[in-house]
Amino acid sequence: MSETAAPAARVLDPNSSTRSRAVAAVLAFLVGFLGVHRFYVGKIGTGVAMILTVGGFGFWTLFDFIMILIGKFEDKEGRALINW
Repeated sequence: MSETAAPAARVLDPNSSTRSRAVAAVLAFLVGFLGVHRFYVGKIGTGVAMILTVGGFGFWTLFDFIMILIGKFEDKEGRALINW
C-alpha cells in the first residue's frame, strides 16, 4: 500500500493581511461607492468618508478598485491583502 502525503498547511506571511483581494475587489466593484471594501479591510474612517461623498464622486472608488487589482491596496495595519 502506498501512503499519500497530507496536503501541506498554507503558511501565511506575517506581513500579509487576513483579508482577501478577491473579496475586496468584488465589494469595490459592486458597492464601492458606499466604501464597503474599506470597512472590510478595517478602514472605518475612510469608509464613512466614502459614504458621505458617494465614493469621492466615483473617482475614489475607481482608484481603490485599480489599486486592489494590481495588489497595492493595504488593510488598516498597512499589510498587503492575500492573493485571490
